Amino acid sequence: MKKFLIILFSFIVASCVEEEQFQDTPQGNFDACWKILNEKYCFFSFKDIDWNDIYYKYKPQVSSNIKKDSLFNILNNMLKELKDGHVNIYSPFNVGRYWDWFENYPENFNEDIQKNYIGTNYKIASGMKYIMLPDSIGYIYYSSFSSSISNLGLDYILAYFANTKGIIFDVRNNTGGALTNVEAIASRFTNNKYLSGYISHKTGSGHNDFSELYPFYVNPSERIHYNKPVAVLTNRHTFSAANNFVGVIKILPQVTTIGDITGGGSGLPFSSELPNGWSIRFSASPIYDNEKKQTEFGISPDIKVDMTKKDMENGIDTIIETAIDFILSR
Repeated sequence: MKKFLIILFSFIVASCVEEEQFQDTPQGNFDACWKILNEKYCFFSFKDIDWNDIYYKYKPQVSSNIKKDSLFNILNNMLKELKDGHVNIYSPFNVGRYWDWFENYPENFNEDIQKNYIGTNYKIASGMKYIMLPDSIGYIYYSSFSSSISNLGLDYILAYFANTKGIIFDVRNNTGGALTNVEAIASRFTNNKYLSGYISHKTGSGHNDFSELYPFYVNPSERIHYNKPVAVLTNRHTFSAANNFVGVIKILPQVTTIGDITGGGSGLPFSSELPNGWSIRFSASPIYDNEKKQTEFGISPDIKVDMTKKDMENGIDTIIETAIDFILSR
């Protein structure tokens, strides 16, 4: 993780180099937006996108007297061509986003049905809801990797589940947050240091100008560990740092992922500003799994299962039930 932070710092320093100045005009803002992505976005080759063609597709739509909301829509539509949930444009009146990455998939999570399993008397520590299910199975729901993790909190949770048959670790509808929390959790499920993935960063303005792949590792925590079966529940709305967590944790032999393919979002996001003050966020540094494979489009589960209509009508979470059956069978 230290090497990862050094690489991150190097990218930030490189990004502070003075950039070409554009006029605060509709055409100037369009050209600035296109050029920032052209030089810094990291997935052009992987997604086989011709960014020059995109320029000539949208530039004719921009006139000198175009209204702000119309310009915003043009820029947003251009950015949507990247098909990236980490790409956004921010203005005082709207936030542009690409949501097709999850909208065309089943939700596979229902908070009301989840209450049938955890009720309202669950415990909370380190941003996690946790409770003992029947048959001595632990259940943890972590809704956001932005929620702070504490060693003491993880100690309490894992000590509480010490005598269970297994743990269900649910990260459905978790859209990411801090990568440091990924390592903090994963370190509690391993007794050995292991290679968890790779990262690279842009070294120039060309679409293929990248550094070598730098490995990063998970080191076992010196505190409480859990080595019994773990079922990690995923759906398409498991995104960004949560997607990275699934890639890191599923390497472990006692971990099985259950549910739907994750949402992807493996590019480390950064932001730049347009001449008019609007900001754009984009994927800048690609993160790979331990086999040097991209997970930008998601990670397939070990056991694919969707919540069925019949189960939902009866207040049953098909994915949780599958996880329970799996742990009991182990």
